Amino acid sequence: MIQGFSHIGIGVTDLDRSVRFYTDVFGFTQLYQLDFDNNEVAATMELEGRFRSAMLIRDDIRIELLQWVDVPITGSGQRKPMNELGFTHLSFRVEDIDGLTEAIVAAGGTVVEQTRTVLGDAADPASPRFIYLTDPDGTRIELMQNVPDLSGPGSS
Repeated sequence: MIQGFSHIGIGVTDLDRSVRFYTDVFGFTQLYQLDFDNNEVAATMELEGRFRSAMLIRDDIRIELLQWVDVPITGSGQRKPMNELGFTHLSFRVEDIDGLTEAIVAAGGTVVEQTRTVLGDAADPASPRFIYLTDPDGTRIELMQNVPDLSGPGSS
């Protein structure tokens, strides 16, 4: 029987920088940080080697940031195309997309300006607005403004 959702794992190159990014920009709080210096979880991770882990929480979402210490990191560090199988992006509802731009860049992220979209009348400040950005390691993150809260029954 499923007890509930636990977390989303994100591989990073610099744990401290990524913790700052998610806490400074999105208001996550760090629950704990662990350094694994032995192979006690090698079977689970399918790799032997040291890694660092930080668990962050914000409201009802938890993300685990993982930085491998002595195992080569793979991947391009570029944002994945939206038609690639697997995890595509994180998404956050925000009050003001433009108000977050400075914080994103200051924390090491990149705003992908060409993804800016307004549904309906662009002159109407209540029109839904969307944009993508990346965290310091290229993980795609969507910001959505003026969209309904879909967190559960009766939400608005």
